[in-house]
This record gives sequence, C-alpha cells and structure tokens, in this order.
Amino acid sequence: MPIPVSYSFRNLFTRRLTTFLTATGMALVVFVFASILMLSAGLEKTLNETGSDDNVIVTRKAANSEVQSGVERSQAAIVESLPDIATGSDGTLLAAKELVVLISLPKRGSDKPANVVIRGIDPASLKLRPQVRLVEGRMPRPGSAEIMAGGSIAQRFKGGGIGESLRFGMRDWTVVGIFDAGATGFNSEIWGDAIQLMQAFRRPVYSSVTFRLHDSGDFSAVKAKLDADPRLTLDVRRETRYYRDQSEAMAKFLRILGMSLTVIFSLGAIIGAMITMYAAVANRVGEIGTLRALGFQRSSIMLAFLMESLLLGLIGGVAGLFMASFMQFITISTMNWQTFSELAFSFTLTVEIIYKSLLFSLLMGFVGGVIPAVRASRLNIVDALREG
Repeated sequence: MPIPVSYSFRNLFTRRLTTFLTATGMALVVFVFASILMLSAGLEKTLNETGSDDNVIVTRKAANSEVQSGVERSQAAIVESLPDIATGSDGTLLAAKELVVLISLPKRGSDKPANVVIRGIDPASLKLRPQVRLVEGRMPRPGSAEIMAGGSIAQRFKGGGIGESLRFGMRDWTVVGIFDAGATGFNSEIWGDAIQLMQAFRRPVYSSVTFRLHDSGDFSAVKAKLDADPRLTLDVRRETRYYRDQSEAMAKFLRILGMSLTVIFSLGAIIGAMITMYAAVANRVGEIGTLRALGFQRSSIMLAFLMESLLLGLIGGVAGLFMASFMQFITISTMNWQTFSELAFSFTLTVEIIYKSLLFSLLMGFVGGVIPAVRASRLNIVDALREG
C-alpha cells in the first residue's frame, strides 16, 4: 500500500525553515545553471538570426570570418555573374561586395577600448538584410565620409551617436544615422560606403560577397559550380551556416564553464539536501515505526522520503528558474572569438533550458535523498517504535 503524496507535502510544510534553506541552496545552483545556458542560447540566437537562409556568403577559402577573408575584385565579378542570383524589384542584382575591418573605440563612461566591426556596404546590402532599419537620422551618402552606427554602438561607444564623429583610417567620419538590426550581430557594427572605406584602409580586396538566390533550394548546385571553378579559391556557405559557425566556439566555452561551475555548486546543494533528509529521518523514527506497524512496506517508506526530496528539488528548480527568467532583461557584451570584435546580446530562456533545469533540480533532489530514504526504509519496526 503506497503512502499518499500529501504526506510528503505535509512534512515539507511542517519543517518550513529547513525546507526554505535547502530549497534556496538548490535554487541558487539552478539559477547559475540556467543563466549560463541562457547566455549561450542568447549568443547563438543573436548570431543565427543575423543571417538569412536565402542568402549565400562567399569568403576566402579557410577564412574563419570576414575579418580574415580577402576576395579579389576579379573573383567578386565572377560570383556576381552567376545566373542564380536574385534581382530586386528595380531589376538590380541582390548581391553585395563588402569590406569588414576592425577598429578600436573607447566605451562611454570607462574609456576602456574594445574592437568594433566596420562594414563597408554597397546599395544591395540593405536589401539583403530587411531586419536592418534606420531609426534616427539618414542613410550615408555614397562616396562620402559618412557612416551609420548600430543601436548598440551608439549606446555604448564614444563617438557613435548621431552627429558625433569618429577618426579611423586617417580620416574623420561623421555619424549621420542610427540603425536598429533587432536581435542580430549587425547591431554591434558601423556601416559606411565600401569604396571609401577600402581607400581609407588601403584594402585592394573585398572581405566577402553576399547574394540572394532565386531559389533557396539551388544552393548545392551553386556551391558545386563555384567550387569547381579553377579561377576561384573561395568558401561558399549559407549565411545562416556562416553565423552559426561564428557562435560555435564561444557557445561551447560558455557551456563548459557553466557545467563546471554547476557541478561544483551542486555538490554543496546535494550535501545540504542529504543533511536535511537525514535530519527528517532522525526526527521521525517513531513515525516511521508506526507506519511500518500499520502495514506499509519498506518500499512505500523509501518512496515517501524520496518523493519528499524530489519535491524539495522541484521547489528549488522552479524558484531558480523564476530568478533566472529576469536575466532576459539584461544585455551584455563580450568578445566574439572568431572576429575578435565586441558583440552585444541578451540572455535567452528557451523551453529546452526550462526542462533541463527542472530535470537537473530533480536529479539533485534524488541524489540528496536516496541514501536517507533507503536508511528510513531499513529501520526495524520494534527499534523504531522504541526510539520514537
């Protein structure tokens, strides 16, 4: 005959102080665990949403990022001649030859320098990225020393605001517009005319060529065509795949760091749960003897105490997740290890993180409660009644 679940609930409520302290310890561990996973998910989401599955990006072969890439003008012209490239409503090709370089800018408030991406664009660049929209000022004029900054740059870096100026490439550049790119990496970039920037940085080659396909399903054929061309030494990737590769190293590091910290902290929480459950067994020896005398089996006693520990873990897990959910309102910046530039992104809570966190909290409750539960089930009826 099983012991009702209400029995376990009642005992947790009776020991309110110890339940609160133990559940708080577990909640803090789950908070750390969920926050690290949210950080990794936020980074991946930001970079994954930066690209489009319809767009193809071409970079130098073996280049990990646009910063390290170089596409010669003759090669860019060959890529642009592909019949598979889509055209806009005005009949122009949806293909953009772009330059990507890094500069160092001081942050507002601290003057601490950080690397920022400068992207040289051409007229098709905005058509390829519909998520980018101008929110203040105007677009830079082609052939001028005018630039526009992403919202994150304008907010965090000196000289990035509307009407301010920046000096790089031995020239002064005026910020005439601020754009919003949503939850994408473009928000952490500065855009200007590609030709002007190539002259300023003395770069004779482009960093990449990005184009949109007539039919997204033609990607494999287009890739095979470009790979087979002996005049080209280029890597051809979907834009989504390119930005997924960008997030891989950092996201993996965050996950390893999170797991390491969680394992260390969880040991303390498990020990706390074990002490709590041992104390519960010691205080209820007589009660356990009575239950055994009433006909409850050893397995029922063990399951009742194990359920109590699992409920303790679940309470801690829900509380930890509740606290972690508020991290979604925080935006942080870190270095993208692939481009060595600063990238701003937010914590992201997903369904996968929720169930992983709750599963982890239940695991802590199980490990912390299984030994005390076994001990409770092995108590001799006579000895338990005598001690009680």
